[in-house]
Amino acid sequence: MASYLQPIQDMRILRLALLSLGLAMLLAPACYAQGSATAPPKPLLDDLSALDLHQVNAESVSYRGQHAVRLTDAAGDAGDDVSRIAIIKGSSIQDGSIELNLTGDTSPNAPENLRGFVGIAFRVGAGGSHFECFYLRPKNGRSEDQLQRNHSAQYISVPGFPWQGLRSETPGKYESYVDLVPGAWTHMKITFAGTTARLFVNGSDQPTLVVHDLKQPANAGAIAIWIGPGTIAHFAGLKLSH
Repeated sequence: MASYLQPIQDMRILRLALLSLGLAMLLAPACYAQGSATAPPKPLLDDLSALDLHQVNAESVSYRGQHAVRLTDAAGDAGDDVSRIAIIKGSSIQDGSIELNLTGDTSPNAPENLRGFVGIAFRVGAGGSHFECFYLRPKNGRSEDQLQRNHSAQYISVPGFPWQGLRSETPGKYESYVDLVPGAWTHMKITFAGTTARLFVNGSDQPTLVVHDLKQPANAGAIAIWIGPGTIAHFAGLKLSH
């Protein structure tokens, strides 16, 4: 009887061994992943402490269904046209793309001539000493004044190339029309390589504005969110691609 039962017992032992081996193989990757996993990085703009603020106030808010950073003008009449930025600490990009959702409008006490200026700066030097920038003028997008509509999107470069000088020396070359609504979410994407950059708005396949002669050296630098005088703006969903 013992000799008859032995093969059955051996088969049971073999099955148990195979089952244990299979279970171990299934669990091993999960255990390895658990042991080696690190917390995923926070999405860009989720941490206000990661922003180096210059002439702006920043707060984390919920705005029209999106978690966002709100920037407001902290300089008032004491500031210039270009220096209100929040630089993302540790960011660095030379060539690639930047995209995000943003809104721009004027604060309740802003003068009527202000337009809710809002945009993105890239290749930003230490402390905002130099940068390239595309920005929007949301209050121009649906103006009844056609000339004003033509100034809805703008390129500037700091230092040395403010909008006033670019418009005076080369009218229409560094600005363009795009449909905009103050306070509404707008998707903005910038692609850049070497001395050429393109601005895309609201998912369009064609750029709103093309610049083939970026003014600053084509070196790697930080990125920043940017506003102009009298603006209240929101930024969300920032993505970088090198």
